[in-house]
Amino acid sequence: MAASLIKLFITAALATPPTASGGVVTTTVDPEVTRYNAVLTVGMIGGTVTTIPAEDFLDDNGDPVDANSLPAVPTDGYINVYVNGVLQQEGLSTLTTASLVLGTILAVVGTPVVLEVADFSNTSSAITTPQTISAPAIDVTT
Repeated sequence: MAASLIKLFITAALATPPTASGGVVTTTVDPEVTRYNAVLTVGMIGGTVTTIPAEDFLDDNGDPVDANSLPAVPTDGYINVYVNGVLQQEGLSTLTTASLVLGTILAVVGTPVVLEVADFSNTSSAITTPQTISAPAIDVTT
């Protein structure tokens, strides 16, 4: 007699699907937002860019900013630059701790510039109660 393949024939049906219950995820978003303002002077506008040194900025309390004391662009955040109250496109400015450089010389003396820095590095998320997932029930018939 020749060998032949013997196959098991089974039908499986899902009697009860798995269910998920519980679970609590707590997310805390606590950005640090700082704003600085300056007014353009003749010495800032020149060449092909406008450079505003850190010491020409005032913070939100009206206190002067020390040289090289502007915040760096945050890894987990962003900066906004407003020239004369108008939000500027991202690629038109460069921020270092020493200065804010605007890629234009078209702004006029006396124009207000506002720098806003938002840092989200203090954001955290944690699962305080793990979710429970039940095992499905499967009926096997032959």
